[in-house]
This record gives sequence, structure tokens and C-alpha cells, in this order.
Amino acid sequence: MVSAMIETIAEHLTLEQADRVAVVTVDRLEARNAMTFPMYDALHDLCGRLDSDASVRVVILRGAGDKAFVSGTDIRQFQTFKTREDALGYEARISRVLTRIAGLSKPTIAMVQGDAVGGGLFMSLACDVRLAAEHARFGAPIARTLGNFAAPASLALLVATVGPVRAREMILTARLIAAPEAKTLGLVDEVHPLAALEGRARELAARLSEHAPLTMAAVKEATRRYIAGVAPKDLEDLILACYLSEDFQEGVRAFLEKRKANWKGR
Repeated sequence: MVSAMIETIAEHLTLEQADRVAVVTVDRLEARNAMTFPMYDALHDLCGRLDSDASVRVVILRGAGDKAFVSGTDIRQFQTFKTREDALGYEARISRVLTRIAGLSKPTIAMVQGDAVGGGLFMSLACDVRLAAEHARFGAPIARTLGNFAAPASLALLVATVGPVRAREMILTARLIAAPEAKTLGLVDEVHPLAALEGRARELAARLSEHAPLTMAAVKEATRRYIAGVAPKDLEDLILACYLSEDFQEGVRAFLEKRKANWKGR
């Protein structure tokens, strides 16, 4: 076990790194971890940094405390909105961040220890695996609260997860969905007591950190292409990236020699 290094990335955003796992924490308890524009931008840039860091194999995204994962955008950010540029610029910023989270080549785990609403819901959906505390709730209540509209990337993530009919119902009713129902809908992969959630997230991250990086990156990219409607024949580059890698040769040798593979990610 390597001692964790904790770094302040920006105001209300911290990074912990140890044992090939990076834990990104949104820490703004006084506002239920609501995001400001600078926080979104810092999170986007951090994702790029983590993607290029060979020492990181898995990323956990979480919020501080147990009340909220992320409760969307801080409403005060909208007080000056008047123009076309304000509206489209904001949604472009959100789409940029969500696309960057989803585009990470490393597996991502959303550790949802409280409510994931609005932008928080979509941030969790941008991750590969979602683990939730029993009391967590999920929803996009914009029809009841602000009367705004979800970014294209946000809607795409929701529709890809639960289907267009259920996505429409969730937004029209503006209801918050409890973790057990969220699991049946596919919004959540696992539900755990709060006391066990972090241990399970770190256990899963440790397990994924031992898997072949190129295979996991290829699966993530292939899934994104399927969601975007790209035909299977267009996955040739991903097939070759795995089969022609040093890791594939190492995997074959390790299997035949009955030992654990030493993945290099190349």
C-alpha cells in the first residue's frame, strides 16, 4: 500500500493518488457540492491530466460528505443570463466536461454517496460504473426548478442509459429516484450501505487497476461508438491496438506460464 498523495487542484476540487487509483473529490459541502463554472473547467483539465498519467489506471469521482454527490450547477451562476451566447455557452461548457469524463481512457467509478441531481446525475452517467449509497437519489428536476434545458451530451447519456421513453418520463415528472429503483432502471450498478460504499469503491478500483489497460480503453471507446451509431466494422483500429500490443504478447505468456500478467499499457 502506497501512501496517498492529496493535492488541491482548484477551489473545491481535490485529487488523491495511490496504488494506481486517482480519487477526485468535489468538496463544497456548504452548497451540496454544487459546481461553479471554474470548477467545471478545472475538472475538465484534470481529466486530461489523468488521461496522460501512466501511473493512473482507475479514476473514482465522488463528492464530499454524505448529502450529495454533486447537486448540479450553482444557481447563482445563472443570475446574469440574458443572451443566446449565455445559454449556448453554458450548455457547451457542460457538454465539454461530460464528454471529457466519458472520454477518459481509464475506467471511471462514480461513488454516489448522496443525491446526484441535475448536472450531478449526468456526471455520474459519464462514468463507467456507478456505486450508490442506499439513501442516494437521482434525477433531473429542471422542469420543476429552473425551467432550463439539458445539454445534448446530458440527454445522450441519459437516453443511452435508460432509453428515450424512460428518460423523457424522468425529466417530465422531475421526480427524484431512490437508489433501489435507480438500480432497476440501470442508473446505478450497485447499492450499498453508506458505511460500506467507499470500501467497495476502492476494492473495485483496485481490481480494475490490475486489468489490461488497452483492453479496457478499447471497450470504453467501442461503447462510445456504438452509442453514437458507429458500425462494428469501424472498430478495426481498436482490435489492432490490442492484438498488436506488447500487453497482448505478455498476456499470452502469462496465461501459459500460469502467472499474473505485468501490464504496461502499450
